[in-house]
Amino acid sequence: MSDTRIGRRTLLGAAGLGALGTTLSYGPARAQKAYNPPASLIDAARKEGRITYYTAAFAEVEQETINLFNKRFPFVRVEMVRAPGGQLITRVKTEAAANKLTADVIDHSDRGLMKGIEDLFADYAPPNADDYIPDVLISPKLWPRITPGWCVAYNSELVKNPPKTWMDLTNAAAYKPGTIAQVIAPSGGTTWTRIMFERQVLGENYWAAQAATKPALYPSGAPLSDALVRGEVEIAPLVYNVIYTKQRDGAPVQTFFPPEGIPIVPYATGIPKTAKSPNAAKLFLDWSMSDEGQIHSIKDHGNLTSLKTTPFNPPGFDPKTAKLWVPKFDEFEKLRDVWIPEWNKIYGYRQ
Repeated sequence: MSDTRIGRRTLLGAAGLGALGTTLSYGPARAQKAYNPPASLIDAARKEGRITYYTAAFAEVEQETINLFNKRFPFVRVEMVRAPGGQLITRVKTEAAANKLTADVIDHSDRGLMKGIEDLFADYAPPNADDYIPDVLISPKLWPRITPGWCVAYNSELVKNPPKTWMDLTNAAAYKPGTIAQVIAPSGGTTWTRIMFERQVLGENYWAAQAATKPALYPSGAPLSDALVRGEVEIAPLVYNVIYTKQRDGAPVQTFFPPEGIPIVPYATGIPKTAKSPNAAKLFLDWSMSDEGQIHSIKDHGNLTSLKTTPFNPPGFDPKTAKLWVPKFDEFEKLRDVWIPEWNKIYGYRQ
């Protein structure tokens, strides 16, 4: 065995490093809980009649969610403002400083950026707050309405010996250079979560072993998923919601959730103190956090959930054996500027 391959002893030794993050599992299955908001909230939301919704998520995906929300509550018009993560936070800070923040709901994939503006948000908790995993919360004001999770995907027309674990992605003997691809570590908080998982759970040598396969590197998940479908690369770790719709619509790809763990990336969503339509905002967020909203997120968009028990299982997902993993927030912030340059050096990536 070469010095870049990972043996059982290294993997077992990494279990202690995994304590830096939190390994979670879903509880026993339960029946879906109906979302029936109180008449007083419906009446108040009806009077307000609209919300302005700031989000860093994909506009097309969020518009589907808005449309479904409006099937239940057609009297609330949702005006969506979509911007990339950094730009969105800059806009929020700029508007807040000028006392001109127009958002009624702010939704973001980077919990660290949202934690940094926590004071802008009103106290809020959904009616089913106790149903959520406490470890994913960074603030009692901010809630994970969306929870993407990582999987491994492969082109089923090209790969005859598919991997079955994260560790299989280090098998340079089984896969030719360039067969495996991945998103670069500096691409954002979602990928940084996976990078942390690899080092803390799979072992300090994992990066070197994986880099030995000479993976193709991509700037983000969208072009990588397209390349996988076209057969330009054959295997790739991907956020499940990036590849799910392609698989659902018949693309030649298969996915699996590796047994060593599933890094999850809970979003942070809250209602600003300055919201002009706080009741309509609460109705939207309460519905999003309900079983009904979470099932839509899982079934239609390929997310997982931060609920303690999942009300719906995506294809190939077994909640009895799935090991969710979320980084400890202080480590997520503290280690980023130290570990990403190390990753860049190991993988030969220059920014």
